[in-house]
Amino acid sequence: MWDKDKAVEYLTTHASDHSLGRCAEYTRQAIEAGGVTLQRHNSAKDYGPSLIKVGFVALFESSPDTFYFHQAGDVAIVQPIKGHPHGHMCMYNGANWVSDFVQYRGVYPGPSYRKANPPFAVYRYKTIFDLPDRPTEGSMMLA
Repeated sequence: MWDKDKAVEYLTTHASDHSLGRCAEYTRQAIEAGGVTLQRHNSAKDYGPSLIKVGFVALFESSPDTFYFHQAGDVAIVQPIKGHPHGHMCMYNGANWVSDFVQYRGVYPGPSYRKANPPFAVYRYKTIFDLPDRPTEGSMMLA
């Protein structure tokens, strides 16, 4: 089971005040501080399947077409742009997107990404809701 609070705390406390060019490393380490181990990749853009393998689900790919609220622990994988062949990876801490630095202007880490507007996917760790031991009045049985 993944502890998003531990992951978010680790990410926030280890973030620099500027980009270090190590977004995937810092975000991966934060996710692992929450209790799961990701397969290592050389590029941020390649972490989607590893997230899914440990229990994250893709909420959407590219810009969201439906209304969406970021939640602490959401992870974004941004596809590469010219001059940035590895893409970008970050996690939402409840106030800002954070990678190896706090991103005060959204999921894109800088002006070149904002200008290019590349596709991205957002992943969230799936949780299992506890069901009552027995049906209660007004509840529905799940087949």
